[in-house]
Amino acid sequence: MTRRTTIAVALDGAGWHPAAWRDPSARPAELFSPDYWIDLARTAERAGVDLLTIEDALGLQSSAFGTTDDRTDEVRGRLDALLIASLIAPTTSRIGLVPTVTTTHTEPFHVATGLQTLDFASRGRAGWRVQVSGAAHEARHFGRRTFAPLDLEAVRRGDSALLRELFDEARDVVEVVRRLWDGWEDDAIIRDAATARFVDRDKLHYADFEGAQFSVKGPSITPRSPQGQPLVTALAHQTIPYELAATSADLVFVTPHDDGQASSILGEVRAAESRVGREGRPLSVLADIVVLLEATPSLATAALERLDAEHGAPATSDALIFAGTPEALVERIDAWTDLGYDGVRLRPARLTRDLEQVAEWVLPAFDRADAPGTTLRERLGFERPANRYTVEETAA
Repeated sequence: MTRRTTIAVALDGAGWHPAAWRDPSARPAELFSPDYWIDLARTAERAGVDLLTIEDALGLQSSAFGTTDDRTDEVRGRLDALLIASLIAPTTSRIGLVPTVTTTHTEPFHVATGLQTLDFASRGRAGWRVQVSGAAHEARHFGRRTFAPLDLEAVRRGDSALLRELFDEARDVVEVVRRLWDGWEDDAIIRDAATARFVDRDKLHYADFEGAQFSVKGPSITPRSPQGQPLVTALAHQTIPYELAATSADLVFVTPHDDGQASSILGEVRAAESRVGREGRPLSVLADIVVLLEATPSLATAALERLDAEHGAPATSDALIFAGTPEALVERIDAWTDLGYDGVRLRPARLTRDLEQVAEWVLPAFDRADAPGTTLRERLGFERPANRYTVEETAA
């Protein structure tokens, strides 16, 4: 049986190239309008995209890593990703919606209830992209913590003490969020008018979490949502993030630039799973690719060069920047799925043009038959997780 390739699309502003808003296909006047995001989601859904991720951060976009810049010729400002997903939810019916929600300064209780609410609003299509924030200027928005400027060399080496602290905290956040998601058993709501009981109090459970940065009592104020637990995802580039994904996520996005890296990164992810003692289903692994698509390689190269000139320098990315034809992109995806990847997350360099190219020319090359069921977990082949408290009671 041929394995179904998972295709995700990442939405960010006018596109992943910093000069994308100046492309003739862009809709810069609509970036903060509901119709813009709904149109993108519907285009992706009609094409058979499995899930959308929506970018977010606690500071303005910047061309400088980890700090602010003073550029005014690029998109600055964004809408809240979780709220965008909630806006999109009732206007779509099949596509998964995975907003980015930061763990560092956001209360875990609010993360849990917000994502549960999205799961209800989408009828079981919610996910969560976990993200940390180590930037000093972002911490100043909240005033509760102070971070020194990021040591970029230590971050690149993977031995940053702050990086370890942030990802340890993220692991705790995911743990307590999952506890809150399970805080109501599936049959906690009984609606028994005869006994005047709407809720069975014995089926609500405390999270009772104590961590280095916070403690949460619980239970959640939101009943267990359609998926039981929305799908948890993370973007990872090196050992510490790989271990967070292996410990806490269902799906991980990684950033190979060639076949050799693709193979070695997949090995690192599996090694991380072994180190942390992951049990059950292995991580689903998707490779990220920034895509700029045209009918010929020369047209794609010329389009990228025009955007780079408007940006003032060649665009850079953590992920591979692919400027070429849809056919060549399909070959690239096939090569990486042959290595063992479950699929890809495509980052359109220009929204809406590259999303339309993906929809018209790339998606038809893959089996887009819907998986059984209606939830995001079912679409990607994940089981609905048992409630931990029900399992504990059964065991007791």
